[in-house]
Amino acid sequence: MTQHNNQQVQRKAAMAVLAHAEAGEIAARLRALALPAHQELRAPENGLVMLRGRVGGDGAPFNLGEATVSRAAVRLASGEVGFGYTLGRDGEKARLIALCDALAQSSDFGEAVERDVIAPLREQLMIQRKQAAAETAATKVDFYTMVRGEG
Repeated sequence: MTQHNNQQVQRKAAMAVLAHAEAGEIAARLRALALPAHQELRAPENGLVMLRGRVGGDGAPFNLGEATVSRAAVRLASGEVGFGYTLGRDGEKARLIALCDALAQSSDFGEAVERDVIAPLREQLMIQRKQAAAETAATKVDFYTMVRGEG
């Protein structure tokens, strides 16, 4: 795997974590960092995206419906550009995701953002998912079909 592909995989994983995190948690973790000068390239805005589905998972595609998304773009003074997208109408969260994306690409801030923002959020999300799975498993009911023999 080339270095560029590895960076893309890491960036994609970071975006997945940030998209599932709460905006307040991202902001709180970013406050611990000395943020560099940055500007908004695209102010947070809301829009719609079409959701596509497939019959049976791999059949003919069809339009399932629309979902509201928010997006933003940020540029650091050093030139890195970050993009943020999130489901819903949370423009501030999209801006925070864009800022984290730009910082993660920076040689000066990349490690700090991964260590102080993304890794703790990833761990917190994993704990929440395990708790939800445990709560769901506790309510699981096993149904058995009994076959009666004739004769």
